[in-house]
Amino acid sequence: MTVRQPPASQRRRIAILGATGSIGSNALAVIALHPERFEVVALSAQRNIHKLLLFCQQFRPRRVVVTEPAAALALIAQLSASGLASIEVRVGADALDSIASAADVDLVIAAIVGAAGLSSTLAAAGAGKTLLLANKESVVMAGPLLFAALAASGGQLIPLDSEHNAIFQCLPRDYRRNPAAHGIRRVLLTASGGPFLGFSREALRLVTPEQAVRHPRWTMGRKISVDSATLMNKGLEVIEAHWLFGLAADQIDVLVHPQSLVHSLVEYVDGSLLAQLGPADMRTPIAQALAWPERIDSGVARLDLLSAGSLCFEPPDLHAFPCLALAQAALRQGPMAAVVLNAANEVAVDAFLTGQLSFLGIAEVIEASLAAVIQTNVFTLPTVLATDSEARRVASALIQQLEKRHG
Repeated sequence: MTVRQPPASQRRRIAILGATGSIGSNALAVIALHPERFEVVALSAQRNIHKLLLFCQQFRPRRVVVTEPAAALALIAQLSASGLASIEVRVGADALDSIASAADVDLVIAAIVGAAGLSSTLAAAGAGKTLLLANKESVVMAGPLLFAALAASGGQLIPLDSEHNAIFQCLPRDYRRNPAAHGIRRVLLTASGGPFLGFSREALRLVTPEQAVRHPRWTMGRKISVDSATLMNKGLEVIEAHWLFGLAADQIDVLVHPQSLVHSLVEYVDGSLLAQLGPADMRTPIAQALAWPERIDSGVARLDLLSAGSLCFEPPDLHAFPCLALAQAALRQGPMAAVVLNAANEVAVDAFLTGQLSFLGIAEVIEASLAAVIQTNVFTLPTVLATDSEARRVASALIQQLEKRHG
């Protein structure tokens, strides 16, 4: 079958928020394969101006955003020296919101890690953009607000996480967050198990940040790698699946699948299980989302099932990895509990990476924060941000207490 290619005048105009991270870099690798389809209009980065400059030289965006002023000044000088002074450089969070909602942007790839990506994600949703979402924290923190914004603006969301994109691919094209209407019984999110698969709780007491960020299958940033090691990444994905697909908590299960070839499954009421398989390479879901509803080359090598070997599945060990259970409990508790969970996790992971907290202390801080932070029933952006701030304060205080105790 011949797929119709859009003319250059109809290329999709793209803004990538978090261009120098793993998702952003992989997205640009796919885009580079299809210059006739896509135009990079805007890029953002926090401080990695060396990599951002290389992307500017290759893709010639109209504007870039750097969140740190000193890095922005350095980038302006380097762009001028490279003959790219026409590229506009903006600074700060408000500038991120502006490129996410700009009139000359059709499609926004939201790949900023953590709560820092919330405002720009909401800005893109409110402006009616096609939102390719890799920032799971935005859904975890503000799922009701995000989907209300999409409904009001007519925007569209396509998930980029390998697991949620796999589910997206296994659902009917006209799916509208109503599992009963489509005969869906449940979804099964797969987890690699991370670098500590098979470790006992006792064995996890002395693991180091360097060990935690060495993921056996995926190349990811340090924060996400630690989340994978604790299984919090899967817990956040459970909450995300609830909002993305309209699923009840008991319709979302997790399976540990060390080979990372089956990226998730959808079970229908007739007993059918539909699964999406592919190499452990983020370019596959990115290409699917960029071209949806069509298909394009991602640059990924074909999956050879004959050489893949056995595919194994097992339940997660919630005793050794309690973060998954904490996330499941937060989903059942309500949307503001997920705000606390996410904030406490970000603070705890940062403390672990900087040597202030043990690996097992991450879950301890999250659990104590969930118990300590008062959660309002009024769910608005101001109350979300206030709860997020309070949870970070509480988590930081708990970490200091633990440091003194173990000092």
